[in-house]
Amino acid sequence: MTEDILINVTPFETRVALVAQGAVQELHLERSIQRGQVSNIYLGKVVRVLPGMQSAFVEIGLGRAAFIHIADLRENRSERALGVTPTPIEKLIFEGQSLMVQVIKDPLGTKGARLSTQISIAGRMLVYLPHEPHIGISQKIGSETERQALRDRVQALVPSDETGGFIVRTQAEGATDEELRADLAYLKKLWANVQQGARTLPVTSLLHQDLTLAQRVLRDMVSPLTGQILVDSRSVCAELRTWAVIY
Repeated sequence: MTEDILINVTPFETRVALVAQGAVQELHLERSIQRGQVSNIYLGKVVRVLPGMQSAFVEIGLGRAAFIHIADLRENRSERALGVTPTPIEKLIFEGQSLMVQVIKDPLGTKGARLSTQISIAGRMLVYLPHEPHIGISQKIGSETERQALRDRVQALVPSDETGGFIVRTQAEGATDEELRADLAYLKKLWANVQQGARTLPVTSLLHQDLTLAQRVLRDMVSPLTGQILVDSRSVCAELRTWAVIY
């Protein structure tokens, strides 16, 4: 059964429909003036630490301070994984501190965005985890034999001096080593750009912005089951062609 992807573009909104057997299976919307911040990476500034709530407010330039809980600090996750008593948030971060953070939940109403310091950057076949040195496999890959084979292949492609890790996405099934290597190199380049920005840009700067909805379609939704992709905008069609070639 093939699936078609329909992309409708207006000046105010982009709509994407995944269609199979004449019926819409998925529908995604992105408004031009309300583009989500999830997955964006910022150089934030801690403006207030709340020991009683084990959380903090971080300014990232979105109009209202964002929020981070101790559970979303990577130091806390490491301690929990080791089974040791977690260090209180007031001993991990302090007011005025610069902090690289990633948005994990968009602002809603009067609430600011929710943040994490556990950074992840998604590619088509891999997700790069610069602070977590392990190889994970998507739960959607059910065959244990295939899971182990993919883990071994990716591990063999990772440089010996790599301090981060990767999650292997379902799109990696059937991929060649060359395709996996290209995705790995692409993600490492993105991370190098993020690090460079963190060293040179002022606090509250945007260090990395996730792709547009139309671009995420090519990255996340296209599969061997895809029949055709129909786009009703010449400019967006040209943009997607250019992005696909660069990627």
